[in-house]
Amino acid sequence: MSNAYGIDIGTSNFKMCCNDKDKILNEKNIIAIANKTELLAYGDEAYEMYEKAPEHIDVSFPVKFGVIADIENMQTLLYNFFNKINEGKKVTGSDFYIAVPTDVTEVEKRAFYELVVDSKVKAKNVYVVDKPVADAIGAGLDVTKSKGIMVVNIGAETTEISVLSLGGIVISKAVKIGGNKLDDCIISSVRKAYNLVIGSKTAESLKKELGSAVQVSESFAPGFGRNVLSGLPVSVDISSDVIYQAIIDALHSIMDAIKVILERTPPELAADIIKNGVYFTGGTSQINNLEKFIKQETNLNVNIVDHPAESVVRGLMGVVSNPEFAKIAYTPTEKNFD
Repeated sequence: MSNAYGIDIGTSNFKMCCNDKDKILNEKNIIAIANKTELLAYGDEAYEMYEKAPEHIDVSFPVKFGVIADIENMQTLLYNFFNKINEGKKVTGSDFYIAVPTDVTEVEKRAFYELVVDSKVKAKNVYVVDKPVADAIGAGLDVTKSKGIMVVNIGAETTEISVLSLGGIVISKAVKIGGNKLDDCIISSVRKAYNLVIGSKTAESLKKELGSAVQVSESFAPGFGRNVLSGLPVSVDISSDVIYQAIIDALHSIMDAIKVILERTPPELAADIIKNGVYFTGGTSQINNLEKFIKQETNLNVNIVDHPAESVVRGLMGVVSNPEFAKIAYTPTEKNFD
């Protein structure tokens, strides 16, 4: 059997795994190019340079809002990550399974497929799998049965809310709110409350340390940045209350989108969702007390999947290894996108 690779190209992180290796490659989906042509760094190493690089070094994320915005840089990243997972060994003629978001245009979906087909990885076959379906398989659910499954993937820039049944998507909606939006809200709230300008990395670490979807007793963490008034670098103890107030509106927007999908879900499938609860995946679903917040708002049970950031790529490996899921993967020629 030839090697098969699963690829989940996220806005913030690139995940890849191979059916004959246990480990999942999970690195920042970012590239650093010097003097417009020279590859300086990629992945986690390039992320170290983010917001710190001089002008001649361009550090950028090639995916925006879940869609490939810079195909050339994305192909460079794909090729380098592929070599990294194979530890530099030359591998050709492999099968690739790539997760595609559902709530995007046909052209944007096709870009994911063509990214692999046209790249230097010399693929034998390229299949696409709808991201929410892979997500549910990665969460350990059998998507082929006629029962309703609701999956909410909160990523870096988008939240994808889907109801699945019989291996397909019954209803799906993506909203442009995710972890990065929460970081932006934290940046503006910290500026207002403390006259402190912080970068997106500091905002992200404050979100992880202090962020909570429900109000909790106050705690503090240091935030490093520049004082607006003096222009000098300072460290300020940031309150968890400020972080909570910063992110709660965005979380309510996600909640409203979930409610819209629940209202549009056919009653028989809704009954299954009430029984089994909602499954949350994606890196941003790790925010503290999210399950309490959702339970308060909807009265539904909440299942936060183990290693939620990697559930899509694990689901792709599930498609490869389980013959029951074979029909879930398709090539664009077999099934028209959309």
